[in-house]
Amino acid sequence: MEVLTAIKRVPETGAKIVLTEDKLDIDTSSLGFTFSPHEECAVEEGVQLVEEHGGNVTVLTLGEEDATEQLRSAIAMGADDGILLESDEDRGPAGTAKAIADAASDADFDLLLFGNESADTANHQVGVRVAEQLGLPCVTGIKDLDVTDGTVTAQREIPGGSEVYEVDLPAVVTVKEGLNEPRYPSMRAKMQARKASVEHDEPAAYDEGLELLELEVPESDDSPAEVLGESPDAADDAVDVLEDLEVL
Repeated sequence: MEVLTAIKRVPETGAKIVLTEDKLDIDTSSLGFTFSPHEECAVEEGVQLVEEHGGNVTVLTLGEEDATEQLRSAIAMGADDGILLESDEDRGPAGTAKAIADAASDADFDLLLFGNESADTANHQVGVRVAEQLGLPCVTGIKDLDVTDGTVTAQREIPGGSEVYEVDLPAVVTVKEGLNEPRYPSMRAKMQARKASVEHDEPAAYDEGLELLELEVPESDDSPAEVLGESPDAADDAVDVLEDLEVL
């Protein structure tokens, strides 16, 4: 089974986000980098599927040379090969999908796994666009996945229940955090990943026809907590709050 997982180099999740002066990018001068939690689950799922069915996991990213760091992190988790689509061009979801689809069309992948959205821009588009360009079925927002006899069964959570889809391989699936528990690479795996070869390719230039005007950081909710009391007398107030929240 041949699995492709796509990841994106993003600022450390949970860090305070500060924009550049022109508000066109995130100021990363004091931030570390990682890849998105949804994509960590995509890599882990690919590794587990290959452990079960045999085959190969290829991890791919689009970006500058520095993004090799994230490819090696995924290899340390158990991926077999890494591909860097090396580009300093600032691409949006359409251009990113075009580069990935072009690269994937040169190989016979059975399953293409994406995070449901990246941790920085959260566009929710790349996996769907890749599927469209390759003419493959696509299911999104998945939190349970199984592959049997050339068919992928994917489950999506919805209010009050779940939706289950069955599609034939090859297919594209975008997954969400919680699908699995990504493994923490051992020191030995990290050292081996540093020596692993990473294929470099240069995607063709692409004009998306879109222009980024400005980014905006949502205002945080800094409202103070309300202390209901420090004795059993506060129990009634606590019950009132839970009833307002429809927990009780």
